[in-house]
Amino acid sequence: MLHIKEVTVQNGSFSLSLDLPQMSSGIYAMIGPSGGGKSTALASIAGFQSLRSGAIFWQGRDISTDAPARRPVAILFQDNNLFPHLSIERNVALALTPRKQLTVEQRSKVSDALDRVGLSAHGEKKPAALSGGQQSRAALARILLQDKPILLLDEPFSALGPALRQDMLDLVAEIARERQTTVIMVTHTLSDATRIAKDIIFIDHGKADHPVATPELLENPPEALRQYLGNDAGST
Repeated sequence: MLHIKEVTVQNGSFSLSLDLPQMSSGIYAMIGPSGGGKSTALASIAGFQSLRSGAIFWQGRDISTDAPARRPVAILFQDNNLFPHLSIERNVALALTPRKQLTVEQRSKVSDALDRVGLSAHGEKKPAALSGGQQSRAALARILLQDKPILLLDEPFSALGPALRQDMLDLVAEIARERQTTVIMVTHTLSDATRIAKDIIFIDHGKADHPVATPELLENPPEALRQYLGNDAGST
C-alpha cells in the first residue's frame, strides 16, 4: 500500500491524500490541466520535492525523509535522461553501478533487460543512433534493472507517435502485471489512461481526487473533469 497522508509541499500550493493498494496491474492514471499539480505529486512521492507537512508511507513505513535513491520508487521522465556520450548498454547499466567495468552477473542482467525491451542488438550504440521509441525502451530497460515496486511515469511517451506510444504502454502494463508494480502515470491523453489504467486520479489546482475506476469515472465524470476533457467526456 502506498499511503499519502495530507501531504503539502513547501510553498503550500499542493495538497494530496491518497491510498493506492499494491496489486497485480495496479496502474493509476493521473490526469488534469497543466499546472494542476501532477508533476508535483510525482516529485513528492519520488523525494525530489520537499514536504511542508504530511507523510508518505510504503507498506506501513514512513519514507518521507528518505533520499530519492533509497525510496522504493523509479521514475521515467519525458526526456528519458539518457547520457548522449554513453552507449545504450552503459546507460542501462547505471541502474546497477556507476563503474565502467561490469561484473559477469551485471552484464548478464543488462543483457536480459535490453532483450526484454527489444534492444538486444543496440547495446553498443549511442542514444542519438536510436529512434525516439528505442530511446524510450532503453530508459525503460534501466527502470527494469532498478526493480522498484513503485513506477512513476511523467509523460515519458508523449512525444511518440500513436502506434509507438501504444506499444510502450502495453509493455509497461505487461511488466507491471508480471512484477505486481504500482504504477502512477501522468498523462494528458485520455486514450492512454483508458488503455492501461485501472483507476484515474483527477488533479487540479493542487488538489487530487481519490482514484475512481476508469469506466465508472468516464461514464459519469464530475463537472471539473468534464470541463477538462471537453468533447472526450463520457467516451473511451
